[in-house]
Amino acid sequence: MYIYNVTININEAVHDNWLFWMKEKHIPDMLATGKFSEAKMSRVLIEEDMGGITYSVQYTTANRETLDLYYKEDAERLRQESLALFKDQFVAFRTELEVIQIQKDTIVSATEHLFVYGTLLEEEVQDHVFSRKLEGKTDVLEGHKIAKEKVAGLYPSLTPTGNPTDRIKGKVFVVSPADLSHADQYEGKAYIRVRAKLSSGIQAWVYLGKNMISG
Repeated sequence: MYIYNVTININEAVHDNWLFWMKEKHIPDMLATGKFSEAKMSRVLIEEDMGGITYSVQYTTANRETLDLYYKEDAERLRQESLALFKDQFVAFRTELEVIQIQKDTIVSATEHLFVYGTLLEEEVQDHVFSRKLEGKTDVLEGHKIAKEKVAGLYPSLTPTGNPTDRIKGKVFVVSPADLSHADQYEGKAYIRVRAKLSSGIQAWVYLGKNMISG
């Protein structure tokens, strides 16, 4: 996992307009690229000699390749928009962070089943999303197949077919409601979580691309 960190010092004269734009336009546009699973915006609690107000915005991405793809396909367009709106009213610098470990509170109860067939099978992704490696069992989801079109051009999704001969092999994990919330954040707005019956008879949550079930 990588964090793309942008630190911005913004002139107080345009601060309120800039902050509204960041929350309502720029950060959603960053997430809409499909390259980042999460954005965390924080105010830096120091008094700058240069004046202004400083913020740190951290965008989480799965790997180096996805971050490089952002640089290639999206970065220049989004930076030019901020320059067009706020010109010389801000100073920004950017850093890249590689996530080594994340620790969270111990899970109290795990009562939900989650069927996984894509990136959540990767241990590195599990460490980021759930702060641990998950132990699961192999299972099969019938009546679905891998969609030809990938979400954001990068991530796999499933297409419901209703044909029992179409079978998706994956793993089912027992997780907590808090885990599901973390998984929802990771999958983002391009996916929807639905219940499905697996070949084992287990009723499990599974993520489908919204565009694959909207008609």
